[in-house]
Amino acid sequence: MDIKDLYGLFQSSAGVSTDSRNIRPGELFIGLKGENFDGGDYALKALSDGALRAVVNAGSSAAASGNPGIIVVPDTLETLRQLARYHRENTFVGGRRLTVLGLTGTNGKTTTKNLITRVLSKKYRVTATEGNLNNDIGVPLSLLKIDSSTELAVIEMGASHPDDIAHLVEVAEPDYGLITNVGKAHLLGFGSFEGVKKAKGQLYDWVLAHGKAVFVNADDPVLASMAADREGLETISYGIEYSGSVVLPSDPSHPFLRMAVPSGRPEKEGVETLIGIETHLVGSYNAANVMAAIAVGSFFGVGIEDAIAAVEEFVPENSRSQMMRTGSNTVIADAYNANPSSMAAALDNFSMVEAPSKIVLLGDMRELGGDSQKEHEAVVRRLETLSPDLACLVGEEFAKAVASVGKAPWMRLFGTSDELASWLRENPVKDSVVLVKGSRGIRMEKAIEAL
Repeated sequence: MDIKDLYGLFQSSAGVSTDSRNIRPGELFIGLKGENFDGGDYALKALSDGALRAVVNAGSSAAASGNPGIIVVPDTLETLRQLARYHRENTFVGGRRLTVLGLTGTNGKTTTKNLITRVLSKKYRVTATEGNLNNDIGVPLSLLKIDSSTELAVIEMGASHPDDIAHLVEVAEPDYGLITNVGKAHLLGFGSFEGVKKAKGQLYDWVLAHGKAVFVNADDPVLASMAADREGLETISYGIEYSGSVVLPSDPSHPFLRMAVPSGRPEKEGVETLIGIETHLVGSYNAANVMAAIAVGSFFGVGIEDAIAAVEEFVPENSRSQMMRTGSNTVIADAYNANPSSMAAALDNFSMVEAPSKIVLLGDMRELGGDSQKEHEAVVRRLETLSPDLACLVGEEFAKAVASVGKAPWMRLFGTSDELASWLRENPVKDSVVLVKGSRGIRMEKAIEAL
């Protein structure tokens, strides 16, 4: 079956699913193959549960079943990619091909994507990546969520290897691009910071060759240089300093990010008035993400008042820049991921927090390769300048770093987040502001439960 015929089935279906456990009647099931499983082995069950058809690899157990509902292909992942790309290319709004904004970056991708989606939704019907489904499976599935009501699409793209973005842009075919920042993350996969720049820059390369323009944080010298190096690339600039915006100080009565941005209306003698923004985001490092959302909204005709309202309405979740009040403490939860860039930003922000008792709970940063010990040592040294009341460090990498740098009297080491959680239950923390951060695999959210 060629992709055009498969697309005809997709159009008559209730959508696409790759999870046989949650099939809805009328969905098209695609059985993906992993290292230790083959989703095609569950294709017959998916059909019995109401799937319209089941697409499987030639080697799966269902391929030779003779069931008329089975469609056999050489590679189900490639078929998923082709189907998503075909759908993207054949979706039109007002006679024009659907506009897609592609977004990537080291830190802040999901928060920025959520903010942009909120802002654009003030004027348009937007389909966006759900959660952090930003990989070679998530991006196609996100594109296949686009329906006849969609007016704009915002597609987040993640990367941990050199060619990941290159593969994802070939599926999403973005008209516009935005890189939040380029920092030290997944160095094990990219090899170096220059490798990260080259990989993320593949979004700029695609837009230069096939798209329209990229949104660039003019305050970020790395991004500005990357854009300037691509002669002919159309840019739409934004930024805090670039726009004359201001990040306002936080304090116990205003713990979240506060900003003032130009209203777009001159007061007198050409001076613009500023409008305040009260967000539900923690950390001044989120200011650039807010400016990105406002810039995208402005370009697509969303008024500044509506954009600000959208930003103020947004409440983060899943331990992404959240501030929460527990029974005894105020917790800054930024435990979804961690790398040297985001860790430095979180600690810098925490240093400005005013509180009688400040506690830091940090988990190992993963996938840093040969730079891991050096980067963990840098975090330990940064903690020494902060001198919090207590710092609990979780994982083998922090243990190595402390052995090399030295252990301050207010530092404690734990092998796992479970051990830390048990210790916190036996030694309750009270009346403190607590920063919790670590790579997803360390599961630092377990510590939050003990606070």
